[in-house]
Amino acid sequence: MARTHGLAKVQQVALRAIAACRTAVLGGHRDTCDRCGATRITYNSCRNRHCPTCQTMAKERWLAARRAESLPIPYFHVVFTLPHALNALAQGNPRVVYDLLFRAATETLLTFGRDPRPLGGAIGITAILHTWSQTLSQHIHLHCVVTGGALSPDGTRWIPGRSAFLFPVRALSIVCRAKFLDGLRRAHDAHRLAFAGSTAPLTDPATWHHFLHTLHAQAWVVHAKPPFGGPERVLAHLARYTHRVAVTNHRLVDLTDGHVRFRWKDYADHDRQKIMTLTAEEFLRRFLLHVLPRRFVRIRHAGLFGNHGRHARLDRCRTLLGVSLIAPPATEPSPHPPASELDRCPVCHQGTMHVTAVLLPVAYSPRAPRTPDPP
Repeated sequence: MARTHGLAKVQQVALRAIAACRTAVLGGHRDTCDRCGATRITYNSCRNRHCPTCQTMAKERWLAARRAESLPIPYFHVVFTLPHALNALAQGNPRVVYDLLFRAATETLLTFGRDPRPLGGAIGITAILHTWSQTLSQHIHLHCVVTGGALSPDGTRWIPGRSAFLFPVRALSIVCRAKFLDGLRRAHDAHRLAFAGSTAPLTDPATWHHFLHTLHAQAWVVHAKPPFGGPERVLAHLARYTHRVAVTNHRLVDLTDGHVRFRWKDYADHDRQKIMTLTAEEFLRRFLLHVLPRRFVRIRHAGLFGNHGRHARLDRCRTLLGVSLIAPPATEPSPHPPASELDRCPVCHQGTMHVTAVLLPVAYSPRAPRTPDPP
């Protein structure tokens, strides 16, 4: 694919990592049963954040930290979506466009939270970036989980929000659009935007101003979902969005004659599950649209959940709400079976598997030995 499409370095790294994940390329170890002598080979994971196989443990760690910080209040789910007219610009300037979306959405929510009419205080926000649709097309949107209440400016009161309504979505849309486009103008004036391919005409000042005018003239989609009843429900919901990649393994059906088939949910047709077929090249092209810039943070916190002073603010909120700190679990949660089950021999089911050999990555082996075959 790299011969026909120009790939960014981060995309090349992601492809190589996913291709090598849990193969001999990354090395591993051989286990042997102490009873029947059966052997099992386990290869290492790539741990790339775009790999569909390697995100479960990272998600569990993240959720454990959030569970310890959660407040016993309702939470709202608000989604900010960028117009598709910005897709091409985002492809060439992902860091700038995604940062602007985070900033515009969180500043909009914080501004509405400070307004004394709905709340009049500091709210908490966790924002998670997604860039894909069910068909892997570009669909840039931000999932925001927002506290259904606020800490008063003087820190002496917890201000509960309305039980079924956070902020008017039409007003959120207008303010977010204005903040984003203002930031986009500033980025353009500071020469922080790159134009190439389909965005090359935007180097002309008149075309650029017409582009901004078109974006300002259309309504931007903001969707507010019903509130969650408490921290456990919001964490269960968050687990569906954190550390998710564009397509998961269970959605893949097969690869036949150079075509990939995968499942997708058609929201316009009563959420019916359907099968889409793409050429392997088109499938990879769509998947690579969603590889994030190096070290780009796709889960961010603001307001009460902002990193600076977070613990002091949350302690104050708990005091006002009359609750204590939720103790973290004694051991780190794991999505994997207990060690005793992992160590049990899969052949005789009575012996215990022990590591008997470390397999070096084949790329670093002096003679590149033949890839060992699993038993």
